[in-house]
Amino acid sequence: MPRLLLATTNQGKLREYCHLLKGLPFEIVTPADEGIDITVDEKKKTFKENARLKATTYSRLSGLVTLADDSGLEVDALGGGPGIISARFAGEQASDRDRVEHLLARLKEVPWEKRTARFRCVIAIATPEGRTELCDGECQGLIAFQPKGENGFGYDPVFYLPEFGKTIAELTLEAKNQVSHRGKAARKAYRILERLAEKAKA
Repeated sequence: MPRLLLATTNQGKLREYCHLLKGLPFEIVTPADEGIDITVDEKKKTFKENARLKATTYSRLSGLVTLADDSGLEVDALGGGPGIISARFAGEQASDRDRVEHLLARLKEVPWEKRTARFRCVIAIATPEGRTELCDGECQGLIAFQPKGENGFGYDPVFYLPEFGKTIAELTLEAKNQVSHRGKAARKAYRILERLAEKAKA
């Protein structure tokens, strides 16, 4: 069975992708499994550029089909920020809690109706032959006044989904994957990976 490298060390992302990609004719492996210990400088200007850079770098190093993503939170009251710096919004070494607290502090005076936001995700799939395909997904919501829920990671505890009346962190993994930016992008990626697996068998 061919191997698929998930180019992330984020345990939350790994857990979600293993669930989202279940059933694919690939053995899913991580950078640690392949003995790869590098940090890709994700300081391009768009999610697409960052995802492509990660996927192509890890694919070149591993010789494997590689899936990488770049994702982030865009808050309208912050002019679309933090965007591509979502992970570094509260500093390079900040924890998820630090990032949430920093975001809420920045939105302290913003009323409910102006707390609109979206999560964006771009997935890049790179092959050892040098081909790259991109998929994207988006999830609309609002930033809650305080965190709720124990599931998920990152900004999930303050990302409120009106259609559920809950934050993403209050949803089960199955429910989150149905509506999340990453879930939407992964369903597109699934079809590409199925095609690549068929090609590998031919």
